[in-house]
Parts: sequence; structure tokens; C-alpha cells
Amino acid sequence: MQYDALVVGAGYAGAITARRLAEDGGKKVLVLERRPHVAGNAYDCPDAAGVLIHQYGPHIFHTNDRRVFDYLSRFTKWRRYQHRVIANLPRDNPEVVPAHKTTDGRFFFPVPFNLDSMKNAFGMEEGKRLGQKLLDAYPAQSQVTILELRQNPDPEIAAIADYVYEHVFVHYTMKQWGQKPEDIDPNTTARVPVRLSRDGRYFQDAYQGMPLEGYTPMFERMLDHPNITLELNTDALKRLKLEDGRILLDGEPFGGTVIYTGQADELFGFRFGPLPYRTLDFGFETLPQDAFQTHGTVNYTVDQPYTRITEFKHLTGQEKPDATTIMKEYSKACTGADGEIPYYAIINPENNALYAKYQAEADKFPGLRLLGRLAEYKYYNMDAIAARALTLTDGML
Repeated sequence: MQYDALVVGAGYAGAITARRLAEDGGKKVLVLERRPHVAGNAYDCPDAAGVLIHQYGPHIFHTNDRRVFDYLSRFTKWRRYQHRVIANLPRDNPEVVPAHKTTDGRFFFPVPFNLDSMKNAFGMEEGKRLGQKLLDAYPAQSQVTILELRQNPDPEIAAIADYVYEHVFVHYTMKQWGQKPEDIDPNTTARVPVRLSRDGRYFQDAYQGMPLEGYTPMFERMLDHPNITLELNTDALKRLKLEDGRILLDGEPFGGTVIYTGQADELFGFRFGPLPYRTLDFGFETLPQDAFQTHGTVNYTVDQPYTRITEFKHLTGQEKPDATTIMKEYSKACTGADGEIPYYAIINPENNALYAKYQAEADKFPGLRLLGRLAEYKYYNMDAIAARALTLTDGML
């Protein structure tokens, strides 16, 4: 069959692009996916106990982009869900009685840090007093950054910034990115927010929820079109060649458009060296009980080798009283070993300059478009990459 477009990857970038080209453009589209499933890192499936899990880490949909929400709503109904995260910490001051503590002597508070967090951190009365001091100092703001708090002449307000830095940000960031405190970008630190409300939602977007039947069925519907041919378990780089300004597919010149959503460095054989990434290890545990924790995500911001524990039934709403599955998440440097998945680009001037070399190579092929986290070496939320796919296909159509 002759194809008008080749899409490499069946995650958000690839699936939305393929569907729009096939449906709105009437083009014959070939989608090649290396994995045995669609949906990319958003893939979900039942585990051995029948618990619906997110195989590649928790994915919670949220957006302020009505166009993205409406487009995805064509392929799924939504479960109303607003994500809430708490931090679980060891008590560092036994004299402070937090508003909420655990049975093992630890305590927790909502993340991002808010007025309720203040009561857990400093005790009910002191937390209430400090919270009111913040409301008096910043009456028109919904949140302030720790930079703003540190610049306040009141030493008690500046001390709140130091507390948030130590108990919410710095140790968690060290685990997530493998950095020492002195290596962490001060601009990133300065943007850490403190909310001047009791709003415990992790996201404040207008549209929030989970696909009612899961992410995988949403992607399967998206790719179910007579103009789309989907091939799973297929390594596109064994069939796609870029030579002398020409694109070859299965050894023959390909005159259509190629939308590539994989690693840019891998596409060009790592000729300038590999782009650095962080990867994740997941420790799944199925427990013979209805629930393990009170929230879908609990961050361990100070201690423990893992960054967070996710309990999927909170996210999905699945009712299964005899079993629950949790996942502990460990961050580490990506070495390029077999089976490692690059999750997070490490954005800095040196790595951006390295990526620019690969982008320059891609620019030599007018029919090639790089799209997505890996192809563009950037961090995108799900809604952002969906929006980019819609915008890209706007121009192509």
C-alpha cells in the first residue's frame, strides 16, 4: 500500500497526528510503534490481581485548553477526579503537635504547601497564626513564591520559605534529578509556590479528570480509522533511513511526511553523542486489602529512597475491596542500558546545544517533523503535547 504519511510512535503526539491526517486530511497513514501496545507512557492495563495500573507511572489529565479537552472527549468519557497530593515526613520536632499525624510517628501535609500545610507543620494554633500573617501580608494573591517570602522583612515569613524549601523542595529534587543543593537552579527554587488558601488540589486547571475506561481504550479508539494502518512491535528505525537528503521507507524513497516522536539522538545514530535523560524504576506491590493510603499520590520529600508512592485505585475509582496495587517510584540517571526508558530531558545550555545539532540534521529533510518530549528534548504535560499535535496538523491540513 502507498502511504501519504508515516507516524513513528502511538502516544499522544503520534496518535493525534495520525487521526487528524487520516480523518480531516483523507491521508493514508502508517503508524509504527515499537512497543506491543498503543498509548505511549500513558498506557494502562489490569495487573495480575485485576487492578487497573499505569504501567509507566501515574498520569492525571488536566488542562485549561478547551480545544484539547474537546478533542480527546471524542474518544472517551471522563471520570471526575481532582488530584490531591500529600507529603509524608518524619517529625523533626517532637514538641510540635501536627494537625494530622500517622500512627508511626510521622506526619503529612498537602502539597503544594498551603494554609492547611501550615497547621500540620507548625501545629494548629501556631500554623493558624502564621497563615493569617501571610494573608495580611499578601491580601490580593492566591499564592506566593518562596523567593517573595524570603524577601519579606518579617523574619517569621522568611522562615516559612526556608521551611518549605527544606521539607518540600530540596530533598525531593535531589532524589528526582540526582543533584546536590548547590547544583539546583536558583530560579527553579525561587518559583516554588505557597498557596494562600486551603485549596488542596494539586492542579487548578479548568478541566480535570481520568478517562472513564482508561487511557488505552481512548487511544485505541483514536487510532481506529480506515485510513490508519497500525503496526505494533515494530522498530521504525529498522525500516526508516535518512540518507543524502532522502527519506527511505523499507529501502524505497518515501515522498510523504514523516512525523517522528522518538528520541532525536537515536534517529541519527547518536552521531553527536547521547542526550542525557533521567529514567525511573517502578516497584509494584499488590496488597490483599482495600486501600493502602489516603491519597492517590504520597510524596516522600525528606527521606526514603523513593520519591513517591501511587495507589492507582484512587485515580481510577476502581472498586475492588480484596486487593490494591501501589507503586514506589525511584529516579536515576539514564545510562542507555537495554530496557531503560528515557522519561525526563535534562534541560541546560550544554544539552540544549547538543540537541540543536540533531535538530539541524532533521532540518535537512523537509518532509521530517520532530514532535514530542523525546523528539524535541523538552518536558511536556499530556495536554501540551496534544495541543502541539493539533497545531502541527493545522498547518499540514
